[in-house]
Amino acid sequence: MKLHIAAFAALCLSSATASAETFSADVWADNWFEMRINGTQVAEDSVPITTERSFNAESFEFVAKRPFVIGLVAKDFRQNDSGLEYIGTRRQQMGDGGVIVQIKDGSGATVAASNAEWRCLVIHSAPLDKSCEREANPVAGEGACTFQILDEPEGWDQAGFDASNWPKASVYSEREVSPKDGYDRIDWVSEAKLIWGPDLEQSNTILCRVLVK
Repeated sequence: MKLHIAAFAALCLSSATASAETFSADVWADNWFEMRINGTQVAEDSVPITTERSFNAESFEFVAKRPFVIGLVAKDFRQNDSGLEYIGTRRQQMGDGGVIVQIKDGSGATVAASNAEWRCLVIHSAPLDKSCEREANPVAGEGACTFQILDEPEGWDQAGFDASNWPKASVYSEREVSPKDGYDRIDWVSEAKLIWGPDLEQSNTILCRVLVK
């Protein structure tokens, strides 16, 4: 886990030390995530997204002053912009994603948990036609293997950004996501749900944000 201690301190420079709090976070992602607080990275998945079956859970702490914005970048592995993985093998397929988050304060009270109230924008969707998965020679951007890529909106992970037009997160069941490799070692609160974009397979990179008051 890459923890950025200097970044933690920077979050608090504008306020008295007594007003800052230490929060604990648990995140499970398929395949990879980055968490930012008010635009500053506080954690990154310790397992590279290129690792086969790289979904895993991470637990870490960060320091912040309320209110603050959680900005979460979550990615499912894709071999290229076609959105497929294991291209050219018998396992050629669209991958599927999923992420779950819970954050608690120093008293152990839950202050944030991923659910349908989070706003999530898909910035990489592929393939736009799922028949691409069955192509003998899939080429990103051609035929059924077209894709859509958006840039990260400037300031999306900071206070003051208006995300009211972003779609709400889609919530999925454990059966739909089949979380494993670290998911079971976390005691998830009932409020924490598995979320993703509108399609587990086609939504490859998502930006999710929520305000913690």
